[in-house]
Formats: sequence, structure tokens, C-alpha cells
Amino acid sequence: MKIIISKDAKALGANAADFVAAEINKAIAANGVARIVLSTGASQLTTIEELITRDVDWSKVEMFHLDEYVDLPETHIASFRKYLKERFINKINLKAAHLVDGTPEGIAALTAELRSAPIDIGLIGIGENAHIAFNDPPADFDTKEAYIVVNLNDTCKNQQVGEGWFATIDDVPKQAVSMTVYQILQCKQIVSIVPYGVKADAVAGCLHNEVTNLIPATIMKGHDDFNLFVDEDSYAKVDESKIVKVGGKDYTIERK
Repeated sequence: MKIIISKDAKALGANAADFVAAEINKAIAANGVARIVLSTGASQLTTIEELITRDVDWSKVEMFHLDEYVDLPETHIASFRKYLKERFINKINLKAAHLVDGTPEGIAALTAELRSAPIDIGLIGIGENAHIAFNDPPADFDTKEAYIVVNLNDTCKNQQVGEGWFATIDDVPKQAVSMTVYQILQCKQIVSIVPYGVKADAVAGCLHNEVTNLIPATIMKGHDDFNLFVDEDSYAKVDESKIVKVGGKDYTIERK
């Protein structure tokens, strides 16, 4: 595990984009193509804004994403398909973009595309309740499916309201189609981008605890190539003497 601490969200976005672009280019050089998974939400904005400006042959990149609300039209401000098209897909020349359509019926075809070849890099955010994708606590650590329909808890819904995607908690859909924890862990490399003080409890909870589905992000610490990008605000509650290693894997801390 590598922990990279930036001054603020803007610096984090630039540092994470530099890292991700370099890793994408390595994958292209090795395989002729790179396959990535993107997260969405307010925490990913600075990184995505920076990433599209980096020197990458996007025509050799295939993109997947993590989740989408059930029964939410793409025209809605909170739609993750809308988010990715406006901020990423329409601004570059991707080889392919495979989007979660928010329907249970779409899972089989998306799974076939996702599992047709390994995923090189997963950009996996961490929610205020420490969820990864929409796997709210207690997250399902057992299923081997690629995507499942999940119920959203109130902490998750309140985060969506707080970020301005919905007016009230009652407006937030009750369910989403989400990439599973198991499938996230199949990414060759995981890059978690977690700025802002509202994520401080989640970051500390992740780093201070053993693996538990009550703090879903803890499971990423056992991944062979987990890179956690935080800023000073999201890292503020971490006591480095209490960081728990998982599976004997050591960690490094870098301040940029």
C-alpha cells in the first residue's frame, strides 16, 4: 500500500493524474491497449479534469465504470453516465466506453465485456461511509458476480444530497447497480482518490482497522498494488501509529 498525501484537492488531482497517466501508458506499451475503471462523484472531479489533459493515446484505452442508480434517466444531473460523458468520454477519443445502464437486465452483457480481458487500473473512490462503488456497509465480500443490484443506506443517500446531486434524501434512488467488491479487487492496480474533510472519518477508518465489511474500503489494503491518494483534510484524522497492515503487506507514505 502506498499513501500519497497532497496539500489540497487540486494538488491531489494533478498528482493522481500524473500517476494514472503514466500507468496507462505502461499498459499500452506492454499490451497495445489499457483497460480502466473510473469512479464518479464530487471527489473525482479534480483528477478527471487533470487526467484528460495528460499525454495519453486515448484511442487505445477502454473505459468501464463502477455503478449507476436504478431507474434514474441519463438526463438527470446525478446520472453517472451523464457525468462521465460530459466530463470524460466526450472530451477525448476513447477506444471504447462500457457504461452501466442502471438496469439488472444490462448486467450480463456488461459482465462479458468487463471479463473479456484483465482490467489494468481501477480508480476507486471511498465514500463517506467507507463504501467502494455502491457497496455500502455491511458490504457483500462473498459474491463472485461482477455487478449486483444493491440497496443504498441513508449515509450514502445523505452524501449524494450533500454533494448537490439530489434535493432531499427521498429523491435519491433506493437501489443501484454496482460493481462488486470481488470484481474491484480483480483490477491489477487500484488507485483510490479521496480528497476533502468529509472523507476524513472514512480514510481513518480504512487505515486504522482490520478488514471488515462494516468498513468496506479496508479490503483494498490487502490488494497487491493499492495506491491511496489523499489530501491534508481527508488525512487529518489518521494516526500513523495506528495504521493496520493487512496480510503482511507493508506500506509507504509520501508527501507531495
